[in-house]
Amino acid sequence: MRKRAFRIAYDGTGYYGFQRQPDVPTVEDAIFDALVSLEVVSADANKPLGYAAAGRTDAGVSALAQTVAFEAPDWLTPRAMNAELPADVRAWAASDAPPDFHATHDAARREYTYHLYAPLANASSRLESEQAIDDDRFRAACDALSGHHDFHNLTPDDHNTERAPTLEAARDDPYFVVSVSAGGFARELVRRLVSLAHSIASGEAPLEKVDRVFAPEPLPGHEGVAPAPPEPLVLTDVDYPALAFERDDRAAASAREIFETRRIDRRTAGRVAGQLSDGVDGR
Repeated sequence: MRKRAFRIAYDGTGYYGFQRQPDVPTVEDAIFDALVSLEVVSADANKPLGYAAAGRTDAGVSALAQTVAFEAPDWLTPRAMNAELPADVRAWAASDAPPDFHATHDAARREYTYHLYAPLANASSRLESEQAIDDDRFRAACDALSGHHDFHNLTPDDHNTERAPTLEAARDDPYFVVSVSAGGFARELVRRLVSLAHSIASGEAPLEKVDRVFAPEPLPGHEGVAPAPPEPLVLTDVDYPALAFERDDRAAASAREIFETRRIDRRTAGRVAGQLSDGVDGR
């Protein structure tokens, strides 16, 4: 047995978050169940020896580079894990790790990507036009929200709320792809950052609201910033300077095939919904 770290990709839309919870399906449950089936962990064990994960994603949030580390036998490869994992949770790379490695505390930086649906203002339908934003205002909001601040008004956490995120946004019409990176994140911070930037870009709130959010006084309820929906959010990278992950080509190919099938299925579902919308509109 030796400490090993594994990269895990998952479609989080069917899970109540990453961290194990009683009575609801979580990604961590799926991983632990797979390790029990592989007899890496005994059925009565709480978790693998030396176990830690890079972070806790919320219900509905997906990941490309979630990282778990624990004491593992030499034969346990990403491919072996996938034999017992559900199709929407895939291990795809692994690295040896020092005995004292901790997947949470040793992460130097984490990156999330949010796919914000925001078509251009000249969109054809009324609903799309209503969701259009001003790109320059969105980027200005991202700049204002970047840097070291106390984000106590953008998280339900009541301590350790100072963070130093960097927000960058690029248009990939009809989406605005928002990259948010930092050493660590308070709960719901990424989704509330996106939500606030969106409200500024749509004209719902002035850019000066950022200063109000950073003020030491709590925001009153009617001025609070609700988190953006979780489904468009992906944990895209976790940086560990001391590790060298090696891709398991067969495991990665399996993951690509499964997630590509899901992409086709969702495009097809969107096409069907589009026909229903167009049909109702035209009759």
